[in-house]
Amino acid sequence: MLIRLFNQPDRKDLRRQLRNKSTGAEWLLWRALRGSQTGWKFRRQHGIGPYVVDFYCPKVRLVVEVDGDVHFEPEAILYDEERTAFFNENDIRVLRITNAEIYESLNSVVDIIVARCRK
Repeated sequence: MLIRLFNQPDRKDLRRQLRNKSTGAEWLLWRALRGSQTGWKFRRQHGIGPYVVDFYCPKVRLVVEVDGDVHFEPEAILYDEERTAFFNENDIRVLRITNAEIYESLNSVVDIIVARCRK
């Protein structure tokens, strides 16, 4: 039996909730990425396997995760490592950006994301 990797139907409500409750940093970054402004199409709160990622560029199989303070706690670090391993096993790259980086230099963050897409 083939398991659906992207946007599993049973997680649709969760994806919608996460889109409606975006953090300030996620919202700022989405404003910069949406509508192919960067030359790359991104999706937000996209389902991949059992996970929902902040942003995903399907053309280059790149996940962009926005990390707040909670991501630096020991349990969260382990959880993020498991997620990253799952994505890597499915030939998906992961780029982690902190809230602080977005608030301090959004343009630089966008440049980093675009550069990673070009690789």
